[in-house]
Amino acid sequence: MNARIRVMIVDDHLMVRRGLATFLSAAPDLELVGEASTGRDAVRLCGQIGPDVVLMDLRLPELDGVAATRAIREAYPDIKVIAVTSSHEDVLVTEALRAGAIGYLLKDIGVTGLADAIHAAKQGRTTLAPEATQVLLRQSRAPVAAGDALTEREREVLALMVRGLSNAQIAERLVLSRSTVNFHVSNVLGKLEVTSRAAAVSLAMRKHLLE
Repeated sequence: MNARIRVMIVDDHLMVRRGLATFLSAAPDLELVGEASTGRDAVRLCGQIGPDVVLMDLRLPELDGVAATRAIREAYPDIKVIAVTSSHEDVLVTEALRAGAIGYLLKDIGVTGLADAIHAAKQGRTTLAPEATQVLLRQSRAPVAAGDALTEREREVLALMVRGLSNAQIAERLVLSRSTVNFHVSNVLGKLEVTSRAAAVSLAMRKHLLE
């Protein structure tokens, strides 16, 4: 008999956690091993209980779901994370998948669909809501100018880079972890196709990317 898949739920709404917990308790091959209401707690609990799959809301207090997903995947690469959210904004879809989420589902998914996604994640296969797939298709077809490729958060980070702030100062100003700011700075450099902060700042000023 195959071992049950150990699942952790991360959502700041108690009723959502209770609903997911009820679903997991009724599935014979799935086991609820932990719950968290913040991103920081999610990362901490992953180190303590080592779930196979994490169902991750993206809008969380303290540490958002994207940053929590990235931290979990970096520290515990065997743990699979499925984003389960009510939003399919282009930025959220892109950032969640870039952070390492293996799936992106909307909260109105049915019980069967969720169970299939958990099983797929455990086997290393991706499951995307149709809305998330459409986001990726649009992005693959549309030509993107350097400045337009930046997310709102990346534009905030770039603006502070232009003002001369260090990563530590940016983290303090935006109330983010240092690792999250490092990630955003790296994304900014990559999207602007430059290799240094100075080049990014110069390009932003020459091309008026923040106007």
